[in-house]
Amino acid sequence: MSEHVYKMVELVGSSTQSCDDAIRNAIAKAAQTIKHMDWFEVTGTRGHIVDGKVGHWQVTLKVGFRVD
Repeated sequence: MSEHVYKMVELVGSSTQSCDDAIRNAIAKAAQTIKHMDWFEVTGTRGHIVDGKVGHWQVTLKVGFRVD
């Protein structure tokens, strides 16, 4: 593996469907402006309860991208 340098950003993705969708939403949105994203790490998961059911997922993640 080459000697890369990375920068990390923290994102919070959300979804009414699932944790997985929340992660994918955050990465897809960030990919519109951040280039060379290589990895992510989930650092937190939380949700909103509506009428005794999961109404909304929020996932906090760190995303690493290569610095040119």
